[in-house]
Amino acid sequence: MKTVDLIYFNAGGGHRASALALQQSIAQSGLPWQVRLVNLTEVLDPQGTLRKYTFSPEDYYNARLARGLTIGLRHELKLLQGALRLLHPTLLKILKLHWLRTEPDLVVSLIPNFNRSLFESLTATLPGVPYVTLLTDLADFPPHFWMEQGQDQHLICGTPHAVNQALDAGFPADKVHATSGMIIRPDFYRPPTGFDREARLRELGFDPARPVGVVMFGGHGSRSMLAIAERLPDVQLILMCGHNVRLAERLLLLPATAPRLVMGFTSEVAETMRLGDFFIGKPGPGSLSEALHLGLPVIVARNAWTMPQERYNTDWVRDNGFGLVLPSFRGIGAALPAFLADLPACRARVAAHHNRAVFEVPVILDAILREAERVDAQTSSQLTRRLSESGR
Repeated sequence: MKTVDLIYFNAGGGHRASALALQQSIAQSGLPWQVRLVNLTEVLDPQGTLRKYTFSPEDYYNARLARGLTIGLRHELKLLQGALRLLHPTLLKILKLHWLRTEPDLVVSLIPNFNRSLFESLTATLPGVPYVTLLTDLADFPPHFWMEQGQDQHLICGTPHAVNQALDAGFPADKVHATSGMIIRPDFYRPPTGFDREARLRELGFDPARPVGVVMFGGHGSRSMLAIAERLPDVQLILMCGHNVRLAERLLLLPATAPRLVMGFTSEVAETMRLGDFFIGKPGPGSLSEALHLGLPVIVARNAWTMPQERYNTDWVRDNGFGLVLPSFRGIGAALPAFLADLPACRARVAAHHNRAVFEVPVILDAILREAERVDAQTSSQLTRRLSESGR
């Protein structure tokens, strides 16, 4: 049985969610692989020393997202990448030992910034084991974010723009693989059984004849949800706060003339989003892809606070007519009437977007693994022949 390692970390939550979705899809596909989820943070800091004596970078990043403090992340990204260059020899040493101990047959990275160290350490210790970078963003944010030039690795890209970025960066065409979108959980594709949307909305106190907006900013929420709720008191809203209990408490105190549901963390994201007519949130690749797959046009904002790797996502939304891009959520009250008037046409454009990436990626990985096996068998055959000829 072949062993496939999926590399993730918990910063933002999207990388882990994509890894879990891919693991589930591989299992459902029937491929005879042992799939291991590998948290890179635990590999690099197995004793939790950094968290114990300083802080967890993942917790720090997630706290920034929850508070909406994202305006300086572009500069911090440059500092992170500079630190990784300085730590590169140390990272190589740790990762080489990891690969020798675990011996995977295929490595799939679902994280940015660390792919140079991951790739170079793998090829140095286990030559011939294929390395795949699976972008969980709609585009790269060069340099050195997702794509590392000069590396003989595979790239899986979810948009034509990302494919073109890879080709322009010099990656061979046979190493660049296109999918129809971003990975989302397989349960988003399962038709709900016994689901009566109108009845469920009535149970929750909503009027099914009026539009319902689903507001979500990831698993830790965002203070932007307060600004949205304050400016839309007469709009039916489902506000998903994730683990941010304090945010949920503040939202419950806001006055509203339309029905409103404030939710904490739920594992039933797909079921909740199916209750909506449109989506409001940050332009994250996962939440956008989930909303669009369920037929919801989106409203997002792009400004100095938008994370640098997510800015292209707003262009993608606007260029495809998938929704509304605002300079700030402070203007959502004035912009919403025109958006709702165009909602049927927008829903038709969204319905024409078919994302099957979570089912396409296992097929791509299987082909990569089979090609590696073929090359390895060919190399072994050539070596055997040479040894035989030299012994004559």
